[in-house]
Amino acid sequence: MTVALIDSGLGLVPTTGWLRHLAPRLDLLLLMDPDGAPWGSRTASYVTDRLLAAARTAVARGARALVVPCNTATVTAIDLLRREFEPDLPVVGTVPAVKPAAAAGRSVAVWATVRTTASAYQERLIADFANGTPVARVACPGLAEAIDHGDKDAATAAIAAAAERTPADCDSVVLGCTHYPLVAPQILERLPAGVTLYDSAEAVARQTLRRLNGAVGAEPAEGDGQAVGAVDVQLSGRPGVLPAAALAYPVGRALASGTWVPRAALMSAATRLPVTTPAN
Repeated sequence: MTVALIDSGLGLVPTTGWLRHLAPRLDLLLLMDPDGAPWGSRTASYVTDRLLAAARTAVARGARALVVPCNTATVTAIDLLRREFEPDLPVVGTVPAVKPAAAAGRSVAVWATVRTTASAYQERLIADFANGTPVARVACPGLAEAIDHGDKDAATAAIAAAAERTPADCDSVVLGCTHYPLVAPQILERLPAGVTLYDSAEAVARQTLRRLNGAVGAEPAEGDGQAVGAVDVQLSGRPGVLPAAALAYPVGRALASGTWVPRAALMSAATRLPVTTPAN
């Protein structure tokens, strides 16, 4: 069975890693768009056209589910995708984990791209789910792009700048861009002790498996050597491999190796990323 994941860049890697961890035998089709990246700076019509083209390619190649691990693409075109492809196959989007963070924290900060931070979408999400909890909007210019390029120095600088703009009393930080979990340990290094990060990748992976009516079952034991499905990469419609920048991250290296992805590659013991349920 094939599950397709669609994003312009490395934002799909964390969710891909969780799917490989939870359901190793799934075949995974990764449709990336380096020619059009980053989608966050593009018009809505541009993102919609690229997303639809990738989704149609995935369906033609036998995908049984479509996953959109990108906040920009989800808010821009998830309804259109669902009108075209559901109920024949599930379409799963991504929603930042504002609700669980607000329920658990005294004060929340949402780290996101400049466009998402300024969007009506994020404001509606906060209005609907913050339930009166103070929420700081922290734009992180350049962070997603630095992650996409595997540029550790640029990512470090962007993280430091965002941490300086994060109120000192925040005990919950929502990772409002699907790229950011790749540098979660570095983010926590810049935040006060006791801050919890909230991310959607695991929840999106689990929601995908639920929509496929497949039980996740017990997670595989470390080093059990079990068989895994294929990971097929398309780069703006061309056959390819994971970009070299993905190898800067443990989960990217695990996926590139063609083996099962252990939990340690998904999140460091220091990252404190709780399982949340914001999958759309």
